[in-house]
Amino acid sequence: MTFKNLLNRREMMRICGMGLLASPLGTTATGCQKPASKSFAEPAGAPYEGSDEQLLDEIQRASFDFFWNEANPKTGQVKDRALANGNDSRTMSSIAATGFGLTSLCIGDRRGYGKSPEILERVRKTLRFLANDLPHEHGFFFHFIHMETGQRWEKCELSSIDSSILLCGVLTARQYFADPEIKDLATKIYERVDWPWMLNGGRTFSMGWMPESGFLRARWEHFCELMMIYLLAVGSPTHPLDASSWDAWTRPTIKYQGIEYISGNDPIFTHQYSHAWFDFRNKRDSYANYFENSVKATKAHKLFCLSLRDRFPDYSEDLWGISASDYVKGYTAWGGPPPQGPIDGSIVPCATGGSLPFLFDDCIRVLRNLRGRYWDRVWTKYSFRDAFNPLIGWYDADVLGIDLGITMLMAENHRTGFVWEQFMKNEEVKRGMARAGFRPENSPPAQTPNA
Repeated sequence: MTFKNLLNRREMMRICGMGLLASPLGTTATGCQKPASKSFAEPAGAPYEGSDEQLLDEIQRASFDFFWNEANPKTGQVKDRALANGNDSRTMSSIAATGFGLTSLCIGDRRGYGKSPEILERVRKTLRFLANDLPHEHGFFFHFIHMETGQRWEKCELSSIDSSILLCGVLTARQYFADPEIKDLATKIYERVDWPWMLNGGRTFSMGWMPESGFLRARWEHFCELMMIYLLAVGSPTHPLDASSWDAWTRPTIKYQGIEYISGNDPIFTHQYSHAWFDFRNKRDSYANYFENSVKATKAHKLFCLSLRDRFPDYSEDLWGISASDYVKGYTAWGGPPPQGPIDGSIVPCATGGSLPFLFDDCIRVLRNLRGRYWDRVWTKYSFRDAFNPLIGWYDADVLGIDLGITMLMAENHRTGFVWEQFMKNEEVKRGMARAGFRPENSPPAQTPNA
């Protein structure tokens, strides 16, 4: 994979979210490709016959195997992607995948997916590398790195969002493991982040920085997965942002089939990522209850997919969900409503897997169908393939760390709330949410919510 493709992957998600990405050739005016066929028959067989708990455990155990096997045992850095059945020789790591990986190690230790002493040592090595060896700028890390050396991968950006995903994993590990070294290393990694630097003189965060050209022009300025960045920054004990930064980004609304909710023109993962760690249940700020907002977004996304069935007959109550992912031509950002990207009838398992706490019955129905009827086509050593299109017979050869990660974490949050419980014990996290004005759902707002 060339750097051009890597940049397109990141820029596609961001530019598409701003409504500036032109639809590929061959798409209709709505952003959807013309279907290959009007007819479609699902594979023979029945949905998964075990319990929901058994299915979720299979998914999590297989995902843990990815984060264990596809990480460098010396540095702990996790591959951005790997072949779905293993034996992958690529060496490009994503710091976001490592953040999900650190959290998956906590889950795996708690559930007995691996040997506790080995998991503990892997976490120590990962944090030692992040604290002492991985190049950084003002505490922020490059998006993609060489998993063995930590060197920047070609000319990728220093990423504010991917650094934040990594930090969420770091703080989860700090809270879960009763190990002095882990606690010291994690604190060092978090407290050295110079959050005001990433503002670059503005009120909202830059999306990143490049040594060759400086800060990226694109900013985290409208609702998406950005909540984690601002909350981590506002809660920092060493380089905090003023609490007013929580009010600096906009909260546009969408109305679809009678459902009104806050959302940018972005894929469904933007309603999942911050929720993987921050527990927004039964809380609100002066604008919204963001957990209920994600419930609405998931309902709207399902209805949007079902509305396309006349063009893509595979979409049904048993088979729906698209998010930023691979597709037959590479990597893309797609979703809706409104339509985004080259929608072609593909299915992306993490769209429903990452939404399990929001709309469980609807999402588990899709996962049960995938694990049952499609198991020999989409189920692999590392859980579900990243994406597939049954209309044209395309099945992705890869899995992606961030997509396996969001499914694993949200499955655990649905089952036990474990990730929320551990992460929310961090005093900095509590402070960030308090300064942002969060309060119990039914309590009156404070007189100065950003004090």
